[in-house]
Amino acid sequence: MRLIIPNALLLLSLLEPSAAFLNTHKKISCSKDTSCLHVSVGIGPEEVEEEKELVAGVDYEVPDHESYRTSRRSKLDEKCDQWFGDLLGGEDDKGILGSLADDARKVLLTPVPLINEVAKPRDDPEWTPYVTTKLPWTPLTPAFGLEEFGLPVPRRNAETWRHFDVPGMVERDYSGTPEENGLEMELTDEEVASIREKLEVKGGWLADDNCQARLVYINGRFSPQLSQTNDFVSNIGSPDEIPEDMTSLLGRLTDGFTDELAAPVAIGEDMFWTSYKKLSGPNHNVGEPISQFAINAQQGTACFAALNTRRTGAVAYVNIPEGHDKDEENKKPILIVNAVTSQGGASSDSSGVSFHPRCLVVAGEDSSSSIVQSCVDLDRDEANVPTLYNGFTQVFLKKGAQMKHSFLEESGGTPVGGVEINDDDVEEGKEKPRDIEARRPELKDTHLEAIDVHAIGDDASYEGVLMGVGGSGRVRIAHTVSLLRPGAHASIKGFCLSAGAQQTDIKTNIHHIAQGTTSEQLQKNMIGGRSTGSFKGRIRVEQSAQQTDSQQLARTLLMSDRATAWAVPSLEIIADDVSCTHGCTVSDLSEEEMFYLRARGLNRALARNLLMYGFAEEICGLVDPSMLEAIGCESGLQQRVIAKLENVVPQGDRAIKGEFQSV
Repeated sequence: MRLIIPNALLLLSLLEPSAAFLNTHKKISCSKDTSCLHVSVGIGPEEVEEEKELVAGVDYEVPDHESYRTSRRSKLDEKCDQWFGDLLGGEDDKGILGSLADDARKVLLTPVPLINEVAKPRDDPEWTPYVTTKLPWTPLTPAFGLEEFGLPVPRRNAETWRHFDVPGMVERDYSGTPEENGLEMELTDEEVASIREKLEVKGGWLADDNCQARLVYINGRFSPQLSQTNDFVSNIGSPDEIPEDMTSLLGRLTDGFTDELAAPVAIGEDMFWTSYKKLSGPNHNVGEPISQFAINAQQGTACFAALNTRRTGAVAYVNIPEGHDKDEENKKPILIVNAVTSQGGASSDSSGVSFHPRCLVVAGEDSSSSIVQSCVDLDRDEANVPTLYNGFTQVFLKKGAQMKHSFLEESGGTPVGGVEINDDDVEEGKEKPRDIEARRPELKDTHLEAIDVHAIGDDASYEGVLMGVGGSGRVRIAHTVSLLRPGAHASIKGFCLSAGAQQTDIKTNIHHIAQGTTSEQLQKNMIGGRSTGSFKGRIRVEQSAQQTDSQQLARTLLMSDRATAWAVPSLEIIADDVSCTHGCTVSDLSEEEMFYLRARGLNRALARNLLMYGFAEEICGLVDPSMLEAIGCESGLQQRVIAKLENVVPQGDRAIKGEFQSV
């Protein structure tokens, strides 16, 4: 038997079964463009209405963008801007760089433009899909840190400042200026002898026979009576003394805010990169330095470099001649000393003081040199005035130049040991080490240093050694090397000791721009007490830097349960023919090595100190030999490092037992 169902009933059963078999008289409505199955019946795509072009002022209201410029600032952000403005001072507050100082102030005080990014036409050679365009009725705001100034100032939540004590820094008033800033110091014979003796003890002195030249600065002021100059090492104390060909170098800013590269980069036959913001463009370039994307990868030193240019009272100038000491094996160093006194050169009633040491080094073609920069305390007492040290060092290496650069940061006194001990474990009747450390005057000090190196000649070689063993409350050292010519090489080795209640931050940036460049980096950090230490090392390999060979390693000893360590090595590789490695380790002292030493009669403190010095000695031994002296010499760097380590040897057992050695 065959059951025949009418087509209409079949359609009803598919759409509405109850209607098909229970109520056959129910009507089903269908639109003219679709069948009753709600599908297209072949009439083609629906007509799309043309988009209406919105008219400003009619369809939407154009916001007043300027009224939103500071809308995202927090109370702390406002305090940061006020703090930096106090450091900058008024129109009459400037140093010795003349028109360069005026240009720096203009850059800082010129608000950044509020521009909406717009995509370029597809046929434009700089077209890229990576464009963020805001809707026309959306208020435009500057990147964080650029609300008031033309260069980004510190922000607590900014990527480059997130591990630094920004609130503690801006809490201090450093707006004072050393008396007679910009003038050379005039010392009596007794004062010269006294200062020289102190520098010898602190390690900031080399006799005339042991160095090629010596420049001594006290609180940012040049002391000719303590210095030894020659034809290529001198002090710049006025605009008239600036060599004409050095003006452009002294005016450069960091973090790409001087867009023109220090040397053109070949990308083909008769083709060169000259713009920083267009490197690896159009899809992989960092773009405008005022964009949030670019600021997130910066070191945050541009505003302080401009501040240094504006306020510096002297410039240590080294212009090494062509072929200098090329075949000399035992080279004598050039010593540059920046000594800090307890008053910072300010008046006795000052609430805080800042000074801005500046150094410019240019290495001629095929030259060989050794530069030693030393930051030491001249004297410290309870009447210490809070001090901001804002240093800026620029290095330029021409074709075939070889330079060894030793930077020693030993200012800020010595942190108190034993601060990691719990209050309950302190012997009755004794003051808590933590309370003693909290009263230490140097905790109010801030040391900022920017070292900007450019290899502007083929086969130039830079070897940098950094020893940060000072005791200032906040220490931040940013080290940048740009390899702009083929065959250029950079080696950066660093050691940083953080103890007591210190906050230390080490940042490095090795920028491979030219083809066939090489670099190697080893950073060692030792963090104890209740301190915080951070390291962020960035290596960027541009598209033009094919055949790059780069290695990076960060090793950190975390010696206390109360200490905090951050280690962030990073690689950004745009080129596709490179050999790059990076890594980091964080560990405690090896329990196995501790057991080995204690089994041979060494007590716990001595065993720990021995392992700590062994960790630091690898970097310490790379400093210029003239600064090391014999191991038994009281003024040698090794003895000073040992004394620092002895004072911060961890006391007591770790809360968590076990083997955490990872190196």
